[in-house]
Amino acid sequence: QVQLVESGGGLVQSGGSLRLSCVASGSIFSLTMGWYRQAPGKERELVASISSGGSINYADSVKGRFTISRDGAKNTVYLQMNSLKPDDTAVYYCNGAHLVLNYWGQGTQVTVSS
Repeated sequence: QVQLVESGGGLVQSGGSLRLSCVASGSIFSLTMGWYRQAPGKERELVASISSGGSINYADSVKGRFTISRDGAKNTVYLQMNSLKPDDTAVYYCNGAHLVLNYWGQGTQVTVSS
């Protein structure tokens, strides 16, 4: 069992930046790591993912603004968020998955004011 703990959320003005971190209690070597978000009244959606081999995917809405990265030595995944917009306001969740394994963090709130 791997526990995921997110940090780095907060309140930022439109156009600002935040860096989210997700620290795992165990190895993330074999896990595809992802960041998801859920805004009030909306379904949870994938923001970005990075496979164990380094393949990266982004939601169209964040391409060019967000960057996902992973540090295997620190069992940590990051989400650098630039040029933030009010529509980015949501609870951001870290996810780690491989075959039948699926781990979630507790979430961190990101609020972007206009």
